[in-house]
Amino acid sequence: MSVILASAGYDHTIRFWDALTGVCSRTISHTDSQVNRLEITNDKRFLAAAGHLYVRLYDIRQGGASTSGQMASASAQGSQSNNSQAVMTFEGHTNNVTSLQFQIENKWMVTSSEDGMVKVWDVRAPSVQRNYKHGCPVNEVVIHPNQGELISCDQDGNIRLWDLGENKCTHHLIPEDDVPINSLSVASDGSMLVAGNNKGNCYVWNMANSKDTTSLTPVTKFRSHSKYITRVLLSTDMKHLATCSADHTARIWSTEQNFKLETTLQGHQRWVWDCAFSADSAYLVTACSDHYVRLWDLSNSETVRQYNGHHKGAVCVALNDV
Repeated sequence: MSVILASAGYDHTIRFWDALTGVCSRTISHTDSQVNRLEITNDKRFLAAAGHLYVRLYDIRQGGASTSGQMASASAQGSQSNNSQAVMTFEGHTNNVTSLQFQIENKWMVTSSEDGMVKVWDVRAPSVQRNYKHGCPVNEVVIHPNQGELISCDQDGNIRLWDLGENKCTHHLIPEDDVPINSLSVASDGSMLVAGNNKGNCYVWNMANSKDTTSLTPVTKFRSHSKYITRVLLSTDMKHLATCSADHTARIWSTEQNFKLETTLQGHQRWVWDCAFSADSAYLVTACSDHYVRLWDLSNSETVRQYNGHHKGAVCVALNDV
């Protein structure tokens, strides 16, 4: 499976799509709750779905391993069935899980939740290794490319940087008092941090490592939307920033031209919640409350494909076409 494209949302289903034809190739029933975020493991074997209280791990190759199996044993059981059973469940949060990300070798995972906690999990045997407390709903957490730090943001407008080695918070930023920070993105080389808030503002910092210590230097602030920002995402080549918003659009900004607006992607009818770049940064996939997922060609801002099938709002997408 060279291209993995999945989406989910409020209809309690996860759908896999043939990216080129737009045909839904597989549907997983996620009966617990809505799905808030999707993440594909770096080896393309598993899809993690963050919902209410739990993160469930599904075999992308349609295996039907037991919930007690570890990732290694689960991946060894090749199957052609359409089994929707999770191969692993991560339990520990007490409210919606808002984001998740895997360590580069898939040995551990980090999650954020509306319960005010950031958790670090051992993926090989589901267990919590670290707990970091925000004291208010945490909207997103990302792993620094150095794999030794986490960055998280919350509903009170805080951004915190956590050093896993020192096991403590080393930086605390408040871009705007009492304005929720909804999303964060870190450049693939760790040189830049971008945050988006409820007023439609984006903040950018340069990040640098010196003597194993990360420093943050403010670069710019710009208004990207007139309404809530729901997601910010830097492209793999770091040349573009995508922002999604409650104003029904996604926008692409040039990081090389001081975040000049490159294009506005128009066509969705409701809130655009999530997005994912293709590996070559030439395409963007978006998920929207209008039930649709769209694939955009960024060279002409046109919709290449629309994926139809969700019966309620689509709020998250995951793409791996490496």
